[in-house]
Amino acid sequence: MTDTTTRAAVAEIRDLKVRFATDGEPVDAVKGIDVSAHAGEVLAIVGESGSGKTVTANALLGLLPETATMSGAVIVRGRGGETDVVHASPAKLRAMRGRDAAMVFQEPSTALNPVYTVGWQIAEGLRAHSDRRLSKKEAKAKAVEILRKVGIPDPDTRVDDFPHQFSGGQKQRIVIAMALVLNAGLIIADEPTTALDVTVQAEILELLRACRDEFGATIVLITHNMGVVADLADRVVVMLRGDIVEQAPVRELFANPKQEYTRELLAAVPHVGQGKSALVTDAVTGPAPVASDGEAPEGSLIVARACEIGYPGRFGRGGVVAVKGVDFHVAPGEVVGLVGESGSGKTTIGRAVVGLTTVVGGSLRVLGQEMNGVKLRQLAPLRPDIGFVFQDPATSFNPLLSIAECIAEPLVVHGKASSVGAARARVNELLDAVRLPTNFGDRYPHELSGGQRQRASLARALALDPKLLIADEPTSALDVSVQAKVLELFVQLQAELGFASLFISHDLAVIDAVSDRIIVLQQGRIQEQGTTAQVLNDPSNAYTRELLAALPVPDPVEQAERRALWQAVRRSA
Repeated sequence: MTDTTTRAAVAEIRDLKVRFATDGEPVDAVKGIDVSAHAGEVLAIVGESGSGKTVTANALLGLLPETATMSGAVIVRGRGGETDVVHASPAKLRAMRGRDAAMVFQEPSTALNPVYTVGWQIAEGLRAHSDRRLSKKEAKAKAVEILRKVGIPDPDTRVDDFPHQFSGGQKQRIVIAMALVLNAGLIIADEPTTALDVTVQAEILELLRACRDEFGATIVLITHNMGVVADLADRVVVMLRGDIVEQAPVRELFANPKQEYTRELLAAVPHVGQGKSALVTDAVTGPAPVASDGEAPEGSLIVARACEIGYPGRFGRGGVVAVKGVDFHVAPGEVVGLVGESGSGKTTIGRAVVGLTTVVGGSLRVLGQEMNGVKLRQLAPLRPDIGFVFQDPATSFNPLLSIAECIAEPLVVHGKASSVGAARARVNELLDAVRLPTNFGDRYPHELSGGQRQRASLARALALDPKLLIADEPTSALDVSVQAKVLELFVQLQAELGFASLFISHDLAVIDAVSDRIIVLQQGRIQEQGTTAQVLNDPSNAYTRELLAALPVPDPVEQAERRALWQAVRRSA
């Protein structure tokens, strides 16, 4: 842990209050907090959505919207001296940004301009803040150098590529490179790993650690992931509804949290070994089988044999086979977890099950219907028996329809109700089942929180009492406490209603909480499958072991050991 007692504060917040003007009553987002970040430390600010942590981060760079009113003091110290962000002129703020403090945004795709090469965008910061005019050659050389330092392969060539030509993890590295290129003393990382797979997340955390250890940067980390906090932070500030409820060194906070809210946050984090992998039975013997799990039980809802799934080519190019000869099944009443990194093919399989992606080889039978060569009209009888919970409920709901109208839509389309009004009794039953007040049916999607929208999405998927539910990363964008409630609800409803499910996720701890069996995918091929206890307690495949080692746990001592294990697994791979 970094000793901060004798180090100067690179960023200092004193009695910060932030109020947002709205059409109704003003909203107090931050209510008089005091925080300091010392040289060479990683300060984590944690809390649920709406806690004020991102508002606090944006206040450090003066990036709040015009509707916001700030009071108090926000001091940033760097090569340009001391900047009082609350009272600084726009010109002084522009000079401070990039030179003294830089931001790593949550979604790199929105932070990078799609029409310029990444080299040009890195050089733009150099040109804006350099004391002398840099030539194109000098700027490009510096861009190549910083891309190499953040781990972009073949930087001499890739410096001329556009953002869409990079993976999500590589784009996040480029955004970090943009923050480092001017040698900013303070880096504010706002949820930098939220949308990333666990292995890519581990790599980004290693890079942020290097920013501190090798570049000497102070990092303010904004996150709701307590595993990430345990892995990277030196000190932790816990926020709730605009106030600080607790702050302490990371090991002290995790070992002895003083506030109930902090204890709730830590308790809500899913752990591998606390879910169904703990239910080891006598039937679990030997290593998990690879690539095939034998004959599918009679009546299985999904049966795949040598199944290949692909996307057609465009503009005369050949198609892409994303899933390559997989064998698996989903039995009645069974939850099968499908896990792997982005690009592994897990979402492609989920979409193929409902006929949204083409089966190009082998066999995929869903509820007795062969999907290889299936016609759209043949899928119509299957639709009521298959539910789908999408990753982002905000984009899966029609914003012009109320929640009741959205949930009633499947009932009306499939002739189970003549109108939304006629379906309202069933809608209320569904809202009650997913633990939402029935009057929420009269609200619109934007009036619900992320967790509430995901519950409504689950209600819509269950409206027709499906035999099979496809859940595609249903908790990846949720706060840890909300995620825990949604997972608990899913397990309860599955036990009560008895539907089978293909549960897609990149998080093995989430998979452990809900799944009876696990299928591990990598680059379109099954690497390992078996019961949850087999795969998580005794993985036979190196890729599964890497996924497990890369998953951060909310314990700084244990996480330090796991980080060393992950590094050893990577070296041996």
